Formats: sequence, C-alpha cells, structure tokens
Amino acid sequence: MKAVILAAGEGKRLRPFTETMPKVMLPVANKPIVEHVVDALVANGIQDIIIIVGYKKESIMQHFKSYQKAKIQFATQEKQLGTAHALMQAEQFIDDTFIVLPGDNIISSSSILTLVQDQNEYAIGVKRSDKPSKYGMVSLSNNMLTGIIEKPSFETESLISTGIYTFPKKFFQSIQNVIDEGEYKLTSAVQNELKKEMKIRALTLDEWTDVVYPWDLLQANDRQLRRTTSSTNGKIEKNVTIKGSVLIGENTHIHSGSYIVGPVVIGENCEVGPHTCIFPSTTIGDNSIVRSFSELRNSVIMENVTIGSNTYISHSVIGTGSRIDHGYSTLVGSIQKYSNGECIPVKDIGVMIAEDSIIHNHVVTYPGVIIGRHCLISPLKKIQNDIPSETRVM
Repeated sequence: MKAVILAAGEGKRLRPFTETMPKVMLPVANKPIVEHVVDALVANGIQDIIIIVGYKKESIMQHFKSYQKAKIQFATQEKQLGTAHALMQAEQFIDDTFIVLPGDNIISSSSILTLVQDQNEYAIGVKRSDKPSKYGMVSLSNNMLTGIIEKPSFETESLISTGIYTFPKKFFQSIQNVIDEGEYKLTSAVQNELKKEMKIRALTLDEWTDVVYPWDLLQANDRQLRRTTSSTNGKIEKNVTIKGSVLIGENTHIHSGSYIVGPVVIGENCEVGPHTCIFPSTTIGDNSIVRSFSELRNSVIMENVTIGSNTYISHSVIGTGSRIDHGYSTLVGSIQKYSNGECIPVKDIGVMIAEDSIIHNHVVTYPGVIIGRHCLISPLKKIQNDIPSETRVM
C-alpha cells in the first residue's frame, strides 16, 4: 500500500511562523510535523510515500533528502487550488489502493494501523471534536458514511472528518470529474461517491492532533513528548536533577544546579544553565542556549535560539534564531484571539515569537501576544498587542 501526504499549503492561520516555511515543517518534539506523519506510516510497513508539495517546497524536499526509512517521491501542486487538485498530482504514482493524509496533522501509528487493517475499498478516518465547524461534521449509518456537512454553524461535540482516507485507484476519475466542474475540494469528490451509493467505511481514530493556529503547536508538542523515551547524551555536570522522560541530544551541556522534569526533549549542541529549571512539555531545538536561573514550562523553543538569564517562558513558542535577553517574562492567561474573521477562545497561552526576533532586557509580554519575524523590542517594554513582522518597538 502507498500513501499520499498533502503538504502543499502555506497555513495562513499559522502566520507569522509560516511566512518563511510551510506549515508541515513547523517543529513538534524537535521534528517537523510531516516527519511524524511519515514515521507513523513507516511504523506500519508503508514505505512508498508520495508527498504533494507547493508552498516553500524546497524546505520539505531538502529535509527528506537523506531520509532512509522509506522511498519518498514528490509531486508539485503549482497553484494551491484545493485538496482535490493537490491529490490529483499523485495520480501518476498510484496503481492500487492508497491512504491520503494531511501533512499538518499528527496521527499515531495505531490509527494508521486501523486504516491498514480495514478491508474496504473506501474508508474515512473520523474523530470526536467540540469544534466541528473547523473540519466538517460527518453523518453515519451502521458505521458507513452518509454525508459530510461542511462548516456547520453550531459548536457541539460531533464526529468530524480528519481528512484521512483510503481510496482505490479509480477514485482519481471522481476527482477529475469535480475538477472539471470547477470544484477543488476533496470532500466534493467524496460526496459524489456517496451519491453513487458507494460504501465508505468510517473508522474512529484513537489519536489525531490538528495544528491550525500557532498555539496548537503546544498541544501537539505535549502529546508527542509523552511518547518520548529517555536518553541522556552530551555532558551533564554534577548536581543536575533529571526526573521523568528526558531526551538530551549529543554535544549538549547541562550545567550544575539545573533541574529538568520530563517529558522534555533538548536537541544537539545546546547549552543549559547553570541553575536553570525546565518543566514538562518543553522542547528545545538544536544549537540553542538557555542561560542561568531561567525557567521554561510547556513551550516550544526552536533551533538556534538564545535565552538570557533570569528569564521566565511558559506556554509559548519561540521561533528559530530568536534572541531573548535577560530578565524577560511571559504572562500566561486565557484570552480571545482573532484570526481570519474568527474569534477563538484560547486557554493558558503565553507568547508566540517568530523567527530571528530580538527581545531586549526586562521585557514583559502579555498573554496571547504574537510577535512577527525580524522584530526588535527595546528594553523595559510591556507588550500588550500583536507586533507585525519586521517592526521595531523603541
């Protein structure tokens, strides 16, 4: 069986992090989201994988250049017209039944196994969600799909479509038919199959996490870290306390007096401490530095980040190459965020800082603040509102 991963989109709701990279390359537990998808497929013996690329495709193709666990081929969607159009780009590679997955969702290997073991020609992965308007609500009869309601107006817990399917080769003709009619959504082709009374089995997936907004990275990171096994490499000085599942990469130096409680992943060539505390659900990317007497909680710190001493960061995402000077603090709280005309309630959120930004000494950011890439914040500032990319706050 082959698999097709849809990874051509930009992810506008994930800006500013996707201004320079596709959403599927955002890191979770120190690996791009799409690599977690590939690993879950490989764990189930699926080693022939087609990735549909488009926006900033070079970063995806370069990342998998040295991937040895599977045969990965690429097809390009030149214009991001929709999921049906994206899948059509894989037709030349498919000769039998195949699985389709979004590249920006994290799915467990056990959920992939549910799809692999099913004997039906057509199948759809479903999951319970209290946000059906984000995904489309499915209706079933005897575990068979009877319809998909796009963007329902109510928000009550319902079964939703995960966008994960099993299709036969002949399904490409249905895709071509809807494209010829000017429709580009994969769900339109699925609805047409239902009109022809095609049987589509609904399979409930056990673990599936969608990353739609920047703060969704925190939940995805937490879930992946809980699957991590301990491994401590590098140099760990005396009087360092390590509890729980903690993975420390090669050439990383943990200084004396530091206190780490897993699940935590610290990448390669990092420096932590002395007397720094790192609490659960935190990831630190390769080549990053966390100076003395700082505290990190439930956060995603990407690669090449420098965090100064006496800093407090919680429930936050810090982009690649950013520098945070000493005495910085995040405030954490629950707020309403607005994105593309939507009002989204977000619980327990700190700050979202995009790549290559510089935050000077003794800055405080309020809950939910999003700071764009290449920003500079002068010392002693209180940042209460979002800051667009390439902005200086003096």
